[in-house]
Amino acid sequence: MAMDLTTPALLFPAISLLLLAYTSRFVVLTNVIRQLAAMPDAPPDLVARQIDNLGGRLRIIKWMQGLGVASFICCSLSMLFLFLGSRTAGHWAFGISLGLLVASLVCSLLEVQRSTHAIEVEIQAFRDRTTQP
Repeated sequence: MAMDLTTPALLFPAISLLLLAYTSRFVVLTNVIRQLAAMPDAPPDLVARQIDNLGGRLRIIKWMQGLGVASFICCSLSMLFLFLGSRTAGHWAFGISLGLLVASLVCSLLEVQRSTHAIEVEIQAFRDRTTQP
């Protein structure tokens, strides 16, 4: 397969945007956790469940970020190897970069599923409050 420097370079904007989105999610979740912890009137069991869920989501986001950064590094190494004329190493580094990017996206999917669960907890709590006499 013919591959030049521009092939791995195509991933740079995509990986950069993903890392930016992951960081944004991380910041939003940390703010939500701080707000929940500062709510004295909220039911403690609901807050505890939400904070547990959010903590799990933060761990997943850290994995997403780590895999994204590793993908970025491998993509950079791929370009370096291709620049130095080592096509085989460049192909391997690019393949590893793609694999890490896919793993990062799978973690993102898991985080989205977990966030959906958090919303379901909120909906159930709302229903419980509105159906009580």
